Amino acid sequence: MILDEPFPPDPRVENEALTLIDNNFEVFLFCISYSKKKIENESHKNIHIHRIYVPEILRKFSALAYTFPIYHLFLKKKIKRFIERYKIDIIHVHDIRIARSVFNIKTEKKIVLDLHENRPEIMKFYTWVNKFPGKFLVFPKIWKTFEKKYIFKSYRTIVVTDYAKRYYSENFGINMQKFIIVPNTVKTEFYTEFFLKDSIIKKYEDSFTLLYIGETGKRRGLETVINSLPLLVEQIPNIKFVIVGKSNDDHYTVEQIKKLKVLEYVDFEGWKDVSLFQSYIKACKIGISPLLRNIHHDTTYANKIFQYMAIGKPIIVSDCPPQAEIIKKYNCGLIFAAEDAKSFSETVLKMYKDEKLREIMGKNAENAVKKNLNWDLKSKDLLNLYKKANDEYKK
Repeated sequence: MILDEPFPPDPRVENEALTLIDNNFEVFLFCISYSKKKIENESHKNIHIHRIYVPEILRKFSALAYTFPIYHLFLKKKIKRFIERYKIDIIHVHDIRIARSVFNIKTEKKIVLDLHENRPEIMKFYTWVNKFPGKFLVFPKIWKTFEKKYIFKSYRTIVVTDYAKRYYSENFGINMQKFIIVPNTVKTEFYTEFFLKDSIIKKYEDSFTLLYIGETGKRRGLETVINSLPLLVEQIPNIKFVIVGKSNDDHYTVEQIKKLKVLEYVDFEGWKDVSLFQSYIKACKIGISPLLRNIHHDTTYANKIFQYMAIGKPIIVSDCPPQAEIIKKYNCGLIFAAEDAKSFSETVLKMYKDEKLREIMGKNAENAVKKNLNWDLKSKDLLNLYKKANDEYKK
């Protein structure tokens, strides 16, 4: 596996690796470190980790990975040595940013491309891409051109939803058989092996809490929730919007909270260790995913919805098709029109006034994860992909 991020943590990378290891594959992971103090090789849950030091300046050049070749030239040689040193049979590259380094290596080995997200589309919404100097240096259209090229060149390409599979097939003219679907669902350990932190549970025991977990950039839709608070506090005086996460856009969110004078109704908790997620979810009444509509959000799942569901909480989501489909199929929450604060507030009030509805939807959510949506079930196609590749390799 090739990853141009520090590891751990990365739940998707770890889940995929452990699934393969549990089925008698040996996994070597190439990853990076921005600290010279953290470059030793080690074994993490039987994943053989090979780290290289990357100077901080190269992190900035990663944003220009398809503008200037510096980033890829630096990594290509190191990846080539890694493949040769460990006698790698099959190469699994995580996401498009580092793909060029891998596909430019002359090799007959099978390369699996794992698209964690539709990076060219989502980049259009990054703040730094839309202001100087990013707007003159970073070109999502070029990233998309290379994305198409490497999907064609890959042995198989892994995507997170059927919507993504159809998007790439229809827009790039690529056969559906090229794609494998591996969604970012939760492992059974997430909802069977955890502890609760009493201080978090007690902190919100008297509040009607809406919870958001994850990255907090503008495209995530937190503005919609905050705009709804002046409408909601009139009928839910003990409402609390809890945000567990952060991003470079947080100052915009704080300004909005102050402008609307709803500071007392919002808790900005920042990033928390994943081991605390279950406590925050247990403490909330509703888990929310208010994503804005765009090509990326319309073809992916937010990990958080499965985390909420696994702990038995009803969810409220915007009308991005993949997450709306989960709601409709499993009757585990309500859907509102993206960017519509009035629509959002109506769904919250409906749940607030009907405790029985919340209970039923929460139980449906929990059952859906246990019976249909957990990682052990959803990773079968990943395992089948590698069994097939291994059989072909032996021939």
